[in-house]
Amino acid sequence: MADKQQFSYTHILKATSLFGGVQVFKILISIIRVKIVAILLGSVGMGIIGLLNSTIQVVSEIAKLGLDTSAVKELAHANSSKDEKTIAETVTILEKFIWITAILGAIFTIVFSSRLSLLTFGNTEYTYEFIWLAIAIFFMQLVNGKVAILQGTQSLKKLAVANLLGSTVGLIVTIPLYYIYGNQAIVPAIIITAIIIYGFFWYFANSLKIKTISLSVKDAFFKGKEMLRLGLALSITGIITLSATYALQIYIRYEGGLDEVGYLTAGFLIINAYVGMIFNAMGTDYFPRLSAIHTDNTKVQVAVRNQATIAILLITPIITTFFIAAPLVVNILYSKEFLVILGLISWGVLGMVFKAVSWSVGYVILAKGDSKIFVKTAIIFNLVSLGMNIAGYYYGGLTGLGISILAYYIIHFISLLIITKIFYGLQFNSAFYGLFTQCVMLCAIAFLFTFVEGTYLKYGGMIVVMLLSYIFTYSQLQKKMNIKQLIKDKLSKRS
Repeated sequence: MADKQQFSYTHILKATSLFGGVQVFKILISIIRVKIVAILLGSVGMGIIGLLNSTIQVVSEIAKLGLDTSAVKELAHANSSKDEKTIAETVTILEKFIWITAILGAIFTIVFSSRLSLLTFGNTEYTYEFIWLAIAIFFMQLVNGKVAILQGTQSLKKLAVANLLGSTVGLIVTIPLYYIYGNQAIVPAIIITAIIIYGFFWYFANSLKIKTISLSVKDAFFKGKEMLRLGLALSITGIITLSATYALQIYIRYEGGLDEVGYLTAGFLIINAYVGMIFNAMGTDYFPRLSAIHTDNTKVQVAVRNQATIAILLITPIITTFFIAAPLVVNILYSKEFLVILGLISWGVLGMVFKAVSWSVGYVILAKGDSKIFVKTAIIFNLVSLGMNIAGYYYGGLTGLGISILAYYIIHFISLLIITKIFYGLQFNSAFYGLFTQCVMLCAIAFLFTFVEGTYLKYGGMIVVMLLSYIFTYSQLQKKMNIKQLIKDKLSKRS
């Protein structure tokens, strides 16, 4: 059992380091892009980009029918059995569904372009922009299919390289457009980026040389009904989540203007994309692995506990470091104009330690394909989140919004523990809760130091807590998986 645990911790950390590296690189690319866009286009340009991206993400979420995730679950099952015929059939079904939904998504965007403009900006001035963005939505859906194939077959290195190349080339090509054409380049940049990213994912997915089989559309729908059923549930929840974000942006646009939407977009990007990168890094490997063992509750229990343990140990030093670097990060990423988001991101980032556990637990519902519970909880959680965020912004502005985000993560954490215990018997032991409490305390103390007036005491205290969090994480990883030896082995392979 100990060997299995060690293997599991080691596997999780290796997969996290692989995609953590990818995420860090993508963040560096994103920092360069956002910095340049913020300088060239200002907060209004950032606001327009945020609203356009949110809108096409909502449409894309509708179009993809959750196939990007449900297909991963099906492919992970097929891949674990090593049955080439089943893998080929699953990929063929997925490809047919992806092309159909990509075309429907593009048509939907064109037909409703004026309404999308009216809903997003309060006028129809962006109708033609949305018609052009139909192209981006088409290619984004094709990308979803290729990502599902690479993730479901556990082709993690190919997935990582495709991500790196797509991000890099997309940046190199689009930044000159912003420099030359300003706001006029926003839509072309989104379209070109989508096409470039598809090109790389197409290449690496095809390099797997998975043979497709002859299958009619009717047969594909019949054999792929399980993929569609779970995908539809995921699609509903995805639409609800994006709609809640979209509704919040629309509310803030009416209440505070486009500038405030720009600040919101920038703040959420830091919380979810930069600090929350650890979840993206871990999820790529975690979901297919959990899907492959979802029928064995004992294995699921161990997998979730180990994943949550690694998640809180990694997120804790990230959070304590963030509190020290937050003003500098905002300046580097955007400009002094964006320092007003410090309250929003500080409160929001503190909530990440609770998200680390609820994120690990929440995947169980998905891996088991329990679509009814998944949809019901998603509706309730998103309504609660939207209501709390609107109230937070109404009473406390951007800082109030940050406080509501933290409060929501705590509610989400407690609720998911109760739900998964009732339906699946999932629970953590006292050792885990002891570890979690220590992580929360380190993050909370570092956060409290941000309110200290004296500069030396403030930053001195935060640095001490940050160093303690690094020592704590390292010592815990050493106990659980002998990370010192793992690092030595890694270095010796390279020398």
